[in-house]
Parts: sequence; structure tokens; C-alpha cells
Amino acid sequence: MIRGLARGLGFCLTFGVMLAVLAAGAQAQCRQALALGLDVSGSVDAREYRLQMGGVAAALEDPEVREKLMAMPSAPVRLMVFEWSGPGDQAIVVPWTAIDSQAALDSVIATLRQTERRDASPGTALGVAMSEGNRHLAQQAECWKRTLDLSGDGKSNLGPRPRDVRDRITRSGITINALVIGVDDPSMGDIRQADIAELSSYFRAEVVLGPDAFVQTALGFADYARAMTQKLIRELDGLVLSQFWRVDQ
Repeated sequence: MIRGLARGLGFCLTFGVMLAVLAAGAQAQCRQALALGLDVSGSVDAREYRLQMGGVAAALEDPEVREKLMAMPSAPVRLMVFEWSGPGDQAIVVPWTAIDSQAALDSVIATLRQTERRDASPGTALGVAMSEGNRHLAQQAECWKRTLDLSGDGKSNLGPRPRDVRDRITRSGITINALVIGVDDPSMGDIRQADIAELSSYFRAEVVLGPDAFVQTALGFADYARAMTQKLIRELDGLVLSQFWRVDQ
């Protein structure tokens, strides 16, 4: 009987140590690094810029997105936002921030709403944006998952080809998802659908990376907030439990 009690106490101590290790590991890491790259090239006018920046803020403010971001404060999502356009024209809007409290998230949202458009080069260097996002995510190597979100309303026309960049960074372990923005002129009718279908195919063939990668579509910048909200929900859904067990392994 004494031997049985000793075994039971030993199991409890071992289990307690395992839980402590898991908790310490979760606190030392983040469950996802999420870099949002926003297209501010010449095809994006002042109104569209405001809709895009405000759309990201609105998506982060959505109750369901907020809930998913706050699901595991001990191993938070780390978020950063950068703008991209021509080959030598990228700028950080929100540096890496751990979303470990409501106040931290509110601060990011306020920054996005207050950001003013800067002068940006007119080119669309999508390949450079991919490399830039990969460079930022390399700073978060301890995160369980690393995701680059690239928003864009056109094909690359400057710099390295996106498919060449994707081939080069395939082994980095990151996921690249895309939010494709179609033309938003209602008078164009079916042309809008054809435009967004062609652009979506391009991003699937040239840009997205990883087994779970996907392309989200927005029918114009006025639809951007809805599309970004759905995209974030899809990216954050189910990550907490699956990655918790990954720590255990």
C-alpha cells in the first residue's frame, strides 16, 4: 500500500513538473507571428488607402477576431504591419507587438486609424514585398506559426518575379496568404468578377505559400474590411489547441 502511495505521489509530482514546463514554454513563445503587408503603390489612391488602413483596424476590432486574438494571452499572437510598393519602398506602420491584452490591441488599432499616407513610389514590387515579409518573420523564429498576409490590387511589375522569391523562401517554414482586391466600380458589372478571378489565379500561382495557404478576395476597397475580417478569423481559428499539443510534443 505504501509503495502504491509512493507511486501515486511520484506520478503527481511528475505531472506537476510537466505542466510547469508546458506553462513556461507557452510563456516563452508566441503562438503566431502575423505580418500584414499592405499595397500602397500608385494604383492605390488616397481614398483607397484610407479604406485599406481603416479596414485593417475594423477587422482587428471585430468581436470575433478580438476574441480569437485574446484566446491565449500567455502565448500571444505577435502582430506587425508594413506598407510596400516599389522595390526600395517599404515602411513599418506597426512594429512587432505582442497582443497580450485589450490595451495592446487597442493601441495597434489607434495607430492604424491615425496613420497618414506617405509619398510612395508607383511601382508594384510584389516579390520584394514577399522577401521583406519573410525577413520580418525571421525575427520571430520561436513562434509556433509564422504567417505573411499580403494585400494587393495588381500584378507585380518591378523587381524579382514573385514565383522566384517563393521558390527561394519555401524552406523558411512561413505561410503566405493573400488578400486580392478587385476593381470596385459597380458600372463595370461582370468585368469586376473576371478581374478578381484573374488576379486571384495569379496570386495562387505566384505568391501563396504553405499547405494551408489561401487567397481571400475583396470586391473593391469598400469590401476590404469584411474580407480582412474573414481572413483573420480563418487564420486564427483552431490555432490555440493544436499548437498547445505541439508544445507537449
